[in-house]
Amino acid sequence: MTTAPLNMPSTPSLTIDQAIARQAIDSKTKPLGALGRLEDVAVQLAVLQGTLTPSIGRTRVCVFGADHGVSDEGVSAYPRAVTGEMMRNFDRGGAAINVIAAANHVDVEVIDVGVDADLKALTHIRHQKVRPGSRNMCIEPAMTVDELAAAFAVGTAAAQRAVTDGVSALGLGEMGIGNTTAAAALLSALTGHSAEITVGRGTGVDDPTFAKKRTVVEAALNRHISKTSAVTNPYELMRCVGGLELAAITGAALEAAQHGIAVMADGFISTVAILCALRMETVPGSEEGRGHTPLSGALFFAHRSAERGHGLALEACAAATGCDARPLLTLDMRLGEGSGAALAMPILRAAVAIMRDMATFASAGVSAGAQAEVHTAPRTEPG
Repeated sequence: MTTAPLNMPSTPSLTIDQAIARQAIDSKTKPLGALGRLEDVAVQLAVLQGTLTPSIGRTRVCVFGADHGVSDEGVSAYPRAVTGEMMRNFDRGGAAINVIAAANHVDVEVIDVGVDADLKALTHIRHQKVRPGSRNMCIEPAMTVDELAAAFAVGTAAAQRAVTDGVSALGLGEMGIGNTTAAAALLSALTGHSAEITVGRGTGVDDPTFAKKRTVVEAALNRHISKTSAVTNPYELMRCVGGLELAAITGAALEAAQHGIAVMADGFISTVAILCALRMETVPGSEEGRGHTPLSGALFFAHRSAERGHGLALEACAAATGCDARPLLTLDMRLGEGSGAALAMPILRAAVAIMRDMATFASAGVSAGAQAEVHTAPRTEPG
């Protein structure tokens, strides 16, 4: 049984669909489309919440931390120990996500789902370690079936806490040395594109390491994807070449969407995990569910990452369900941590404000002239 989302308005007397929400935004005192993408966001949030008076109250970014066995292959500019050190930085409030989120009035929840370090002494970290890092995908699957299920459940539980806490919008971020390698491998597995297309420089690796990273991803794909009998199964692809934090993001996204919470993907790694979630919601080769899955209706993409492969991941998300995968921001960022998601939350707040509070031509007594018909508000408002 699905629990009613705590952050949602009371049940409206009118079913809000795209056409009604678009009519409502077109009735505001502005030329048609003058607020650009902000209008699209407002329409999507009105439909998601089922009301022409949507609201964004409490917002949160979950940062899932985990290490990767594939980092043993020398694919990063930084040692694996940095993951644990950054978790301590999060705990002290000194990381980029901490200060960006604070500046934008966004909660931060940091979750250890698989960091290869003893973090028990940290008091501002949620301790849900499945194992100390994924396995090396070049040698064996990154996770066992049970480990994948456990990591997925960590994300599901994070979304359920957000529901209980009345969160309206949930950003999904990560921290883990080696995770751009895992994300690139998963993107290749999900789309069929080679490592040459999906692998980027991540933390800023030099040319030899960049070449090695591509070779490592191709080797992992050759080991697992050519041998598994379920090459199109997103769960199996995540298990073989994904990561603990990627699985947690996938679980959180699917659960949050079921409760009507807006889901804010962050950058490259978060988007690849979201792509996997979208594939889990849909039947491959079927057009029936495109654009109508719970996650596709709840989903927003915070920013266009500078990491190679992000554009492909966004295109694949759009192709999977027909969702609007255009990022809200382009700032040449490639940090992760959910930093882009925290920056994008004020855009959601602004979007619901124009839908809810902005005057219409009729209420303000402003003449719409020849455009009067298209500037007319819906006749039936939610009660």
